[in-house]
Amino acid sequence: MIKAVFFDIDGTLVSFNTHKVPQSTIQALDELKKKGIKVFISTGRQYGSIDNLGDLQFDGYITLNGGYCMAGTDKVIYKHSIAEEDIDALLEYEKEKGTFPCSFVTDEGIFLNYKDDKVEEVFRLINFPEPPKQPLQYMKGRTVYQLLAFFGPGEEDNSVMTVLRHCESTRWNPLFADIIPAGSNKGVGVDKIIEYFGISLDETMAFGDGGNDILMLQHVGIGVAMGNAGDEVKKKADYVTASVDEDGVYKALKHFNAI
Repeated sequence: MIKAVFFDIDGTLVSFNTHKVPQSTIQALDELKKKGIKVFISTGRQYGSIDNLGDLQFDGYITLNGGYCMAGTDKVIYKHSIAEEDIDALLEYEKEKGTFPCSFVTDEGIFLNYKDDKVEEVFRLINFPEPPKQPLQYMKGRTVYQLLAFFGPGEEDNSVMTVLRHCESTRWNPLFADIIPAGSNKGVGVDKIIEYFGISLDETMAFGDGGNDILMLQHVGIGVAMGNAGDEVKKKADYVTASVDEDGVYKALKHFNAI
């Protein structure tokens, strides 16, 4: 019996084409809640950057790819930040290589040090306003939970990852990678949430479409890949549903008799 369902946002709950949650998905979420099934967000976004879910309500949030988890909207139950020595290494890397675009998330919000055409394309894609600008030095002495670096697949060996010894990169788009503390992922976030709510792992289900969803889809009781997901994601899921624009969430929940 499913007692908790975890949802990625971009490309899963929200269409990249319309930048909205399909009406069928809204109906599905409502039906889950009426059955007493808890619904959770699991995203790479920071909580304060979730601006595309309208007035939908969730029982908790896995944000920053598992690095910051909340019960409800205000009770923080888990935090995992980037090691200070990695921040120092990044600042030294910038001195050596020169300025490069990088976004970073602190307790104060999300910031961007520099933008170019690739950066502008990313923020257009996710229909998100460009963050305020701050130099990378602004991170010094602050708690940093996640970096967003603009390098493509296969470019890790020639990127900032060469100096971030205690971090991992994950991505849901070929234009950029989320850089998170080693040991952070959405699967870890699931564990923190279900421990708090007293739910067993075999009573969980999750939906996702990006590379950063793979560990979560493999970890939960039932992992569902959206039809618009990449082949690697689909191969790792227990079930592949239709795309977000073809009522994929609703159809999968019906398939598994969750609604």
